[in-house]
Amino acid sequence: MSSRTTIRAILKREWGAYFNSPIAYVFMVIFLVMAGFFPFAVSGLFEGGQATLRPFFFWHPWLYLILVPAVAMRLWSEERRSGTIELLLTIGVTPTQAVVAKFMAAWLFMMLTLALTFPVVLTLIYLGNPDLGVAFTGYLGSLLLAGAYLSVGLLTSAMTRNQVVSFILAVLVGLFLLLAGFPPVTELLSRWAPEWLVAVVAGFSFMPHFETMQRGILDLRDVVYFLSVIGFMLCATHEVLKSKAAEG
Repeated sequence: MSSRTTIRAILKREWGAYFNSPIAYVFMVIFLVMAGFFPFAVSGLFEGGQATLRPFFFWHPWLYLILVPAVAMRLWSEERRSGTIELLLTIGVTPTQAVVAKFMAAWLFMMLTLALTFPVVLTLIYLGNPDLGVAFTGYLGSLLLAGAYLSVGLLTSAMTRNQVVSFILAVLVGLFLLLAGFPPVTELLSRWAPEWLVAVVAGFSFMPHFETMQRGILDLRDVVYFLSVIGFMLCATHEVLKSKAAEG
């Protein structure tokens, strides 16, 4: 069986697993309700008088911080708890194939969930004349951000059998990557750390890259940043699985 066929088979299995349990539907409903509630009820999307999606995308990093780890925590923890990970890795499936397939299934699920927010765009088109180019880059940035959070959750899920521990670790790592570039954090670091260290820590932050795309600026550096985070986390997950397989 070719590598592509193996990845496709695992991806299909993982995709089906989402919709064979209530987890997917609960996540979708919660995300769609909250993604609609905060921009309109808290950020005042209507009251702003502008046909812009920025109040809509503003909340995505915070929603993903909690909801995405809840989706990702079962990806490897459940396999390790039930013992199917050993079976999976002894029937000719490589860790690379398993990692790529599981990540792609979860990312496609996030893509579907994000696509279901299209009524927000249609509402703005009906009420005004929004810049659809800005909407596109915002959605692209949101999808890349979701992929980065997922890759973190995939790594923490591979590290432990306990889904709660995986969830907490993913939230903590995600919170660091979210807040690393915020002024309160950089100001606190600048009190004792050299400027180059402050700049390095701030460079890890999701927010500057996401905010640039949210404003409608498609900078290749921002895309490369998110893809680099995803790639690094997936490589780390691969190494964790290899070490677990060697131990077992």
